[in-house]
Amino acid sequence: MNKQKRAVAIHDISGFGRCSLTVALPILSAAGVEAVALPTAVLSTHTGGIEGFTYRDLTEDMIPVAEHWKSLNIAFDAVYTGFLGSFEQLDIVKTFFDDFKTAGNLIFVDPVMADNGQLYKIFPPEFPLGMKELCKKADVIIPNITEATLMLQEEYVEGPYTKEYIDNLLLKLSDLGPAQVVLTGVFFDDKSLGAATCNKATGEIDYLMDKKIPGYYHGTGDVFGSALLSGLLNGFPLKEATAIAVHFTTGSIRKTVEAQTDIRFGVNFEQTIPELLKELKLV
Repeated sequence: MNKQKRAVAIHDISGFGRCSLTVALPILSAAGVEAVALPTAVLSTHTGGIEGFTYRDLTEDMIPVAEHWKSLNIAFDAVYTGFLGSFEQLDIVKTFFDDFKTAGNLIFVDPVMADNGQLYKIFPPEFPLGMKELCKKADVIIPNITEATLMLQEEYVEGPYTKEYIDNLLLKLSDLGPAQVVLTGVFFDDKSLGAATCNKATGEIDYLMDKKIPGYYHGTGDVFGSALLSGLLNGFPLKEATAIAVHFTTGSIRKTVEAQTDIRFGVNFEQTIPELLKELKLV
């Protein structure tokens, strides 16, 4: 049996409303990866369409946790970051990358900060430039199109997109430094939605699409990112891992639509995990 992979997920945790750590940990674990958590904040619920949530910032705990892990010589096959709530947290995570980077592991950054053409309201206008600096230290980044344009200081364009436009974004993101770039929220018509990938070493660009399901579903970025990392850690190349993540995310949305679940509660990824494991060839 191959040595079990270990990944640390540096995200917030929302007690209710499937996203961030409550998505990343079970998906990685189901994929056979030892999932370690470094929480950045604790919320009663996620913040998308739910009022009155509680919020506790854990910034001051992050450095002591990392230092304890260093003292134990704990190593990670992947460091996976999601929502980071401040410049201070960005700086802490950059130091974490320096301390835990090895020749063979993956620094995997989901630059969670914007969607639908808008920076999240909690962030100051200059935050994307801070996130850009974090992405320069990554091996893999997975921005959506809004996040990509903000980091590149380009005007956001509404879809449907052209291949030339997406190719251009991918190449500019690749120039930041990451060996692999995955751009999410890509669509060329009303029928398909998916992701585009760029492998810096080969210059290869690929498009991995699935049937588009109308509507906006909270937490799908975390579902996608966690499934993509699961694929990479199970030995799949970027193109195949991205295809697996696209299919898993679409399948989770489909089950949510069929169950008529309140979309604020996240997508039904739990009952879609058996399909993910088949695609990962784990069952």
